[in-house]
Amino acid sequence: MRIYIVEDDQPVIDTLEDLVEQQNLGIICGSSDGGPPDEQAILSSRPDIVLVDFLMPKKDGIQVIKSLRDLSCRAKYIMISQISDKKLIEKAYHSGVDFFISKPINSIEVKSVIQTVSVQLQNERTLDSIRNLFHFEENPSPPAAVKPEPYFNRAKLTMNQLGMSGEKGCIDILKICQYLHENKISIYQVNIGRLCGQLSTVPQSMEQRIRRAIAKGMRNLAQLGIEDFMNETFAQYSGSLFPFEEVKAEMDYIRGKRPRGGKISVKNFIDGLLIVSEQ
Repeated sequence: MRIYIVEDDQPVIDTLEDLVEQQNLGIICGSSDGGPPDEQAILSSRPDIVLVDFLMPKKDGIQVIKSLRDLSCRAKYIMISQISDKKLIEKAYHSGVDFFISKPINSIEVKSVIQTVSVQLQNERTLDSIRNLFHFEENPSPPAAVKPEPYFNRAKLTMNQLGMSGEKGCIDILKICQYLHENKISIYQVNIGRLCGQLSTVPQSMEQRIRRAIAKGMRNLAQLGIEDFMNETFAQYSGSLFPFEEVKAEMDYIRGKRPRGGKISVKNFIDGLLIVSEQ
């Protein structure tokens, strides 16, 4: 993967470059060298992934992404940010951001997010190749770029608020949401294992990834509740995406008051995510 870094803080660029090289996450094809972003330079570098800082002088990360998308740059965008404001994060997703990396930089998070985006990009390219193979004679013209639906941006925002967006299972969850949304059926009308079999060649791995991602989301939510019971994210999702009694059980487990944490329900989470996304 070719990775370009847009950041006004040179030490952060150095840290990211070292992590990418040490973890074999890709090739650094360029950076802004701590200065203002140059969209033409980024475009000419042909990046697969652009790591872009949210808050920069003169031009912020959202403006940079919009400019690149207007220039038909089809890279995946990972935003580097310290912000927690829900409206700003939602605005970033609407601009085309795929994932967030939090500051200060954490090597485990960087590795997880870049690997997740790389897999997503490879999957999309494979699907495009398959579509082109079967539809070339019927439609020789190249397919138009698909614009992200606000519907799924809202689902991404929700999973980001739960601190689970770096999990590979989040892509699988979005696939299921898209399937249910397009076919206008309820998650309670399908069998999770069979649905994974329709959407993946390795359904057991897909289901395991989904369960791990949801479990991480509940752990993070329970931790928020312990730190601040009136936290907005905790109040919003502890009764919708997860049964409150299970979140409470997870909180007690974290506190050391019980031997096991709360149980997750894949169907309950996806149903709640679909409802939240439609709001």
